[in-house]
Amino acid sequence: MSMLRFLTGGESHGVALMTIIDGVPSNLPLRKTEIDRELKRRQLGYGRGGRMAIEQDAVDIVSGVRGGRTLGSPISLMITNKDWPNWTEIMAADSAPPADSVLTQPRPGHADLTGLIKYGFGDVRDVLERASARETAARVAVGAVAKRLLREFGIAVESAVLRIGSVEAVSRVTKPGDGANADGSPVRTLDKTAEPAMTAEIDTAAQAGETLGGIFEVVVFGVPVGLGSYAQWDRRLDGAIGRALLSVPAIKGVEIGDGFDLASRPGSEAHDEIGYAVDKGFFRTSNRSGGIEAGMTNGSPVRITAAMKPIPTLGKPLTTVDIVTKEPATAINERSDICAVPAASVVGEAVVAIEIANALLDKFGGDNIDEIKRAWQASREAERL
Repeated sequence: MSMLRFLTGGESHGVALMTIIDGVPSNLPLRKTEIDRELKRRQLGYGRGGRMAIEQDAVDIVSGVRGGRTLGSPISLMITNKDWPNWTEIMAADSAPPADSVLTQPRPGHADLTGLIKYGFGDVRDVLERASARETAARVAVGAVAKRLLREFGIAVESAVLRIGSVEAVSRVTKPGDGANADGSPVRTLDKTAEPAMTAEIDTAAQAGETLGGIFEVVVFGVPVGLGSYAQWDRRLDGAIGRALLSVPAIKGVEIGDGFDLASRPGSEAHDEIGYAVDKGFFRTSNRSGGIEAGMTNGSPVRITAAMKPIPTLGKPLTTVDIVTKEPATAINERSDICAVPAASVVGEAVVAIEIANALLDKFGGDNIDEIKRAWQASREAERL
């Protein structure tokens, strides 16, 4: 059972996005500004659509925090949609939407058609409003709380974009603070040489009515030995991280460490040899495993790479079939981004932070932050055997 639990709610153009987080220990310092900062990071990035010019995401802390410290009770967070006043009639909870607002041309590559069939709808909007990646704003808010918890233990979660379209970056995350450095780039890359080529590729895609995907990495520094477990399949940390990232819209691939490259190497070049030093105890001489072995952290930085497909809402829409007439049609063109890989890297940070925080609470337990710190310290001292 997860120590840290949360649910999100809300539609893309509804009143608000909401989340309730359970399991956060008491006396953790937490401020609205810390969550708002993460929400703002999610909205940045070259190639974002018109929606980001409307929304200025900020959180309302509704419960679970008093005087800048958590209470140990459920934390309720709400992010109001500023675009809601323009959608009150179409998205009303207690009256039917206008007939001319009904959408019947599902987009290839989106949840539209499968969602219509699964839930028995006749309007694509009943699907796309919740399937929208706007939901990730709520998860970034949860991730901000998780990152605040992790900072109490010296754990830093960083990310950067490695590829947009055909343009690949050489520079990668190597140290705490690199995520903030990436924030200074319009495409969240650490490679200043690749940056202009990435923005140019986005411009070319926009002119062609196309969208672009890419690859980003998330790296977690300061992780102790032994988060996760090999004892049961659902306690393996790499499995939890993979599930979390693949649950982000448009993420189609995840690898930990050297991932797929390991399949082509001999065993002698695939594993991390073990060393020992009096000043730091046991350590790995390389990090091909990405900091996780047999479902557990081994003390090296946790390194994850994720691949994002192009967004399925195109400026030149693909062909589909109208669900009413059954005739060929052009897919709907809901307002969307050209490229959201930079934003997805921030979402990736959030969901990885949640899983690391959950594993930390599972190992060290405790109802308040000081209790957890005592268990943490005892465990760190025992790592050297």
